[in-house]
Amino acid sequence: MNLKNKKVLVIGLAITGVPLVKTLLSLGATVIVNDLKPEETLAESLKELEGLKFQAILGKHPESIEELGNLDLAVVSPGVPLDIPFIKKLKETDIEIIGEIELAYRLNKAPIVAITGTNGKTTTTALTGEIFRRAKKNTFVVGNIGVAAISKALETTEKDVMVMEVSSFQLESVKEFRPKVAAILNLTPDHLNRHKTMENYQSAKFNLFKNQGPNDYAVINYDDSICRKASEGLSSKKLYFSRKVQLSEGVFVENNHIVISYDDRKEVVINIEDIKIPGLHNLENALAATAMAFLMGVEIEVIRTALMHFKGVVHRIEYVDTIKGVHFINDSKATNTDAAIKAIEAVNPPIILLAGGLDKASEFEDFIQAFNQKVKHVFAYGETAEKIYATAEKLAFHHVTIVKDLEEAASDAYAIAKEEDTILLSPACASWDMYRNFEERGDHFKKIVANLRRS
Repeated sequence: MNLKNKKVLVIGLAITGVPLVKTLLSLGATVIVNDLKPEETLAESLKELEGLKFQAILGKHPESIEELGNLDLAVVSPGVPLDIPFIKKLKETDIEIIGEIELAYRLNKAPIVAITGTNGKTTTTALTGEIFRRAKKNTFVVGNIGVAAISKALETTEKDVMVMEVSSFQLESVKEFRPKVAAILNLTPDHLNRHKTMENYQSAKFNLFKNQGPNDYAVINYDDSICRKASEGLSSKKLYFSRKVQLSEGVFVENNHIVISYDDRKEVVINIEDIKIPGLHNLENALAATAMAFLMGVEIEVIRTALMHFKGVVHRIEYVDTIKGVHFINDSKATNTDAAIKAIEAVNPPIILLAGGLDKASEFEDFIQAFNQKVKHVFAYGETAEKIYATAEKLAFHHVTIVKDLEEAASDAYAIAKEEDTILLSPACASWDMYRNFEERGDHFKKIVANLRRS
């Protein structure tokens, strides 16, 4: 893709915007950056771009497209909704509008292994990357996991592999994006404040497969009826994985072992007791990673070794500390109710739960019902605190306390905790009402725990 002397508009600086600008400038493009946030809010990002020549329109969107001159391309950061008035105006022109992963795909040379789903994406992406590294493949682990794909695209060769976590926001704007192997882990309601309906959300997720052909692979969770049904019309070769069903062909659990049955061969991979990461949800993640690595030609022994040693990712059911017999677990990555339910299922009771954050138009009935006598008290904070409290009361769970923030939640939880209780941060909500991202929220929780230890 030749971008030399092309005029490119980058909409949204954020996490992907900085490497986008750097990559576009390195390719000889003329760059205009536009962000609704004012210059002072973007100071950190702008500092990273110090000394580079580009135009910036900050604190507002342009009044008209004409004032930008003759644009050749617009690249939208995933955090920017595609239905805002300015982008609607852009769509009325002949200017191509794409997202960061679409541009990365066009510049990348390596085969792509891509993972999406409501939950488990980050763990599965990190685990799959670990398997390829153990297979001695030069591996780039990128995307929604925290490393922008565009920042690595120009480094890749055909001998490498790019393992990419992709979100529904990123998939909304794909056009040619075509992974060699693509997996969808599950689908439950999420981000409905942006997508409006479950149908729109599902459609965005399934953009992952839309350009795949008969020589590509789709890895599908057989146990998720929405995913299974929606995958029926895919053009790629399908390989299902299942925690609950022994499949005639696929990756599944049999006699307490992960087994691969494919192309008239059957391979036993590992005893599930030997998998390092805990919880039934992580068994599903391991099944998906096994399927993807197998389809890319990785040896069974390499897959087994990785599953035996992979310890998980930070902010996802991450052990923090034990103070006077009280255990602290950081699950800040649980940004929706389904992820938080999985954490409650995986953690030993009694649990004192810290929950709340940005309201993504989620409902909390299933979340409260999943407490199942494991959760003895909830400290709720953030935009959703009242909603969580009201839902709990309606379902006759009367042990919810509303607090002003995470610090108060953690200290009040510790004040009532008894030996062998677990204080679990599993917010079931996004972090953006109080934090820049879930990582910042998780890091803050760990600092709070460290201060509790000192006191």
